[in-house]
Amino acid sequence: MDAFSSSFIPKMPHPTKRIHTPNLSTLAQTIPHISSVRIEDRKATIPPSTTPPTPKQGHEARRADSRSAQVSPRPVKQQAAMIRSQPVQQTLPVVVFNLLDNVINNFVDPPLRPSVDPKHVLSDNFAPVEELPPTRCEVISGSLPSCLDGVYIRNGPNPQFLPRGPYHLFDGDGMLHSIRISKGEATFCSRYVRTYKYKVEKAMGSPVIPNVFSGFNGLTASAARGSLAAFRALTGQFNPVNGIGLANTSLAHFGNRLYALGESDLPYEVRVTQDGDIETVGRQDFDGQLFMSMTAHPKMDTDTGETFAFRYGPIPPFLTYFHFNPNGKKQQDVPIFSMTSPSFLHDFAMTKTYAIFAESQICMNPMEMIKGGSPVGADLSKVPRLGILPRYAKDESRIRWFDVPGFNIVHAINAWDEGPDEIVLVAPNILSVEHTLERLELIHASIEKVRINLKTGHVSRQPVSSKNLDFAVINPSYISKRNQYVYAAIGDPMPKITGVVKLDVSMAERNAEAVVGIRSFGEGCFGGEPFFVAKDPKNTEAEEDEGYLISYVHNERTGESRFLVMDAKSPSLEVVAAVRLPARVPYGFHGLFVSKNDLNNLARVL
Repeated sequence: MDAFSSSFIPKMPHPTKRIHTPNLSTLAQTIPHISSVRIEDRKATIPPSTTPPTPKQGHEARRADSRSAQVSPRPVKQQAAMIRSQPVQQTLPVVVFNLLDNVINNFVDPPLRPSVDPKHVLSDNFAPVEELPPTRCEVISGSLPSCLDGVYIRNGPNPQFLPRGPYHLFDGDGMLHSIRISKGEATFCSRYVRTYKYKVEKAMGSPVIPNVFSGFNGLTASAARGSLAAFRALTGQFNPVNGIGLANTSLAHFGNRLYALGESDLPYEVRVTQDGDIETVGRQDFDGQLFMSMTAHPKMDTDTGETFAFRYGPIPPFLTYFHFNPNGKKQQDVPIFSMTSPSFLHDFAMTKTYAIFAESQICMNPMEMIKGGSPVGADLSKVPRLGILPRYAKDESRIRWFDVPGFNIVHAINAWDEGPDEIVLVAPNILSVEHTLERLELIHASIEKVRINLKTGHVSRQPVSSKNLDFAVINPSYISKRNQYVYAAIGDPMPKITGVVKLDVSMAERNAEAVVGIRSFGEGCFGGEPFFVAKDPKNTEAEEDEGYLISYVHNERTGESRFLVMDAKSPSLEVVAAVRLPARVPYGFHGLFVSKNDLNNLARVL
């Protein structure tokens, strides 16, 4: 039975009928088969020689349809005054730079490849949507379990303006889609993360800061866009010191604060109001201790309350490791100079005693950019390797590197210690690494279980499943500890997700296909990364899979999006509740569930 089966839930309304929507603009979002981006450039005037930065005090300015609330953020140091809300007259530099931008995008580096053509990348349910204030939803089947009282938030790219030139899926402004649940009732909300980039471009009325993944393909394009960005900065249109990140990848909750993350910038603190709205508090540098950027995949140890993270970049040290104490205070950096070339390190893994870094064949390659390619690509001559660093290392003197030919990972699922000398890592291995950024639909990721013997140096690998799987999660209580079950999204092909599988990783030792549960979303229906929520997180006697999987699912035939709740113990991952959402939810990246108690703690901190 699929997730949209007519035998399980009422028949969905015909796309021409009105679905429960608060206004005409949200009704338009339910129309299926969107052929191109529906966001239009909005004319606006620009303050002369003014850089619109992150505010020093007060929360983000709210739209007229939302209520206000008072918060006291901890912003990054040395940021200027708040963006002017009133329109002002355009200046000659703005007009000239916009004309030059059009010349670059139409003649120097037009979006010729499908992977960076907005008409292709932003079609159907990848097309962006407008913000939606808190809106009540209808539970159309089953009932929402009490353990889901809290909020599920999923992050993803959603450009606020139609891209003028090349655009990659990873380049969109971060938008948070949340469903606040209380006593069996649900409220949905969609809000942009008010990053510095978002606010600058909103004030300008058009894109200003070049896209990272699609704006620098080739030496000519890089020189043209780099020069234009430099002139914009020199004339005060934006200040790169304030960050150019998108905060569009994931979320993290640690130190009693909630953050929207993107690995090219610092975290942005956000909060959820009592009525289910989302507010951006500000860009955070943790009292000046966090420099430039942080991974979008930090790991929190639920036993100690500590959070472990890293940053990477194109200049030495190419990798820097650090962690936060239970109160969210950042500890000292540990630069890793033994990584001798810049690599794309999106994720990592933690055990109770070690941090594990995967240096793959996905590299930052300036030579490819000079030849006309992307600055991030595959170096097939490079041998992938794993770096093992003690969890509380003060320097890199004890790091050990192990060659693992053919093992290229973007995401890590979990890792744990087995005995005094062995480490186990579970992760999806990308078998077609050359397509990682350029042809996502050709990617095949096979989950593997890797054992590293620290005493002998021996590395062994066992397949867990041959299916094309990624965006995998576990019960969060088992992070850094031995776990049995993994819940992974089925790519058919990536980045579209056709369903979810439950894997028993202990079966890998028996050379068996480890799938022990599966849920198909149904024909024409696609979802995203699942998230596991335990029925009773405080019950230490509960079984590992005693809980629910939650995810957004979209029906491309009807244009309707839903929030699904699945029983994680059921072999069919039975759908126990479904919520019809009042607006379309585009496909995105990673999500997080924050319990009611944790939300209350966030409110007290602010």
